[in-house]
Amino acid sequence: MTSHTASGPLARAKRLLSGVEGLLAVGPETLGSFTLRRLVAILVVFGAFYGAVMGSFGGDAGPRVQQMLYSALKVPLLLGVTFALSVPTFFVTMTLMGLRNDFAVCLRALMATQAALAIVLASFAPLTLLWYASSADYSGSLLLNAAMFGVASLSVQQVLRRLYRPLIRRDPRHRAMMRAWLGIFAFVGIQMGWVLRPFIGNPAEPTTFFRHEAWGNAYEMVARHVMTSLGL
Repeated sequence: MTSHTASGPLARAKRLLSGVEGLLAVGPETLGSFTLRRLVAILVVFGAFYGAVMGSFGGDAGPRVQQMLYSALKVPLLLGVTFALSVPTFFVTMTLMGLRNDFAVCLRALMATQAALAIVLASFAPLTLLWYASSADYSGSLLLNAAMFGVASLSVQQVLRRLYRPLIRRDPRHRAMMRAWLGIFAFVGIQMGWVLRPFIGNPAEPTTFFRHEAWGNAYEMVARHVMTSLGL
């Protein structure tokens, strides 16, 4: 019994890690080997890892454990909630396009892409730590992490395209739906990133899970910054 419980978590961790390489190279013929539960586990574990690294920025004072814990929760939350909020719109759009019968296949491909995104983010952790060790600039760290999310999102498009290839070959309308998903996901993700901030947390301010003014509009703030920079 003791041996079983000791090897259980280790065996699960080994299975999880062994799935990383397979997921990054996954194709339509191998996607079936990844259960939904396994994809969610990969997303949570790797997303939380990068979140903890993200929250370790402490400027000259060094890492902050409380912010690391908050950020470890927030990154999987950001990816998961953004996905969940985007799916209904995607489902309705697919139905309007007459592609509803392929919804389950598409959903699995999109979920695998989300899990791959978490893996790519985790792979950026050493670069983020190197930046934190080299600079105490909070604004620069915000931009760095925004860039990490952007590059990771672009990188995993390769996985999504690979999984969508047979669907597009069968019905070219899936190409438009894939692009529609990217637009929906980016729109929701930017706003969710704004609502769930701070992911890094300004070391000069108290550590909090949410900002007091969390329910603002990300796009309105971006427009303000653009207008200010243009002197309007």
